[in-house]
Amino acid sequence: MSFTIAIDGPAAAGKGTISKAVAAHFGVGHLDTGLLYRAVGKRMLDGVEPIEAALALVAEDLEAEGLRTADVAQAASKVAAIPEVRSALVDFQRAYARRAGGAVLDGRDIGTVICPEAEAKLFVTASAEVRARRRYAELYAGGAETDYETVLADTKERDHRDATRSDAPLRPAEDAVILDTSTLDIDAAVAQAIAVVAAKRKDGDTA
Repeated sequence: MSFTIAIDGPAAAGKGTISKAVAAHFGVGHLDTGLLYRAVGKRMLDGVEPIEAALALVAEDLEAEGLRTADVAQAASKVAAIPEVRSALVDFQRAYARRAGGAVLDGRDIGTVICPEAEAKLFVTASAEVRARRRYAELYAGGAETDYETVLADTKERDHRDATRSDAPLRPAEDAVILDTSTLDIDAAVAQAIAVVAAKRKDGDTA
């Protein structure tokens, strides 16, 4: 039986780490849907038209190097605002969501658009300042030349673009459980997420 877990939220809120941990705990597949848009964004930076890149996307593209850079992250946010790009990637995501054994999908519109019927939904968030500090620390550790104020400005710009785009804006699903990680360490955040999903699995008698 398939059991879909939708985990949405803004950049650097912790949804990726939480999603991987939840998938490992329950022994189900995990898809970082942001990688789909990063892969398309990277192709766009390489000179390929976004819609063409989305239509031609294959699983191997998600393993490409350089998908985690700041430039690609901004490009991903831009291509994600293109309705034709989002449409081209919908079937890929929905097929993965219903794979045998279940799956965790994390992104920005999983619970609202891609899998509104998901059995468990979480919206992982944190303040822009906290997320910018996390992202800056990550970039600094990777040797990137930037500063906190620039990262904070980029974070707020991306939040605004994601929340105001006409197609699938970033917002919690009405039945999503909100998980604010601003004051939580990763272990506490993961424990809360697992508890939410375990309760949903029990309610659905799929445990």
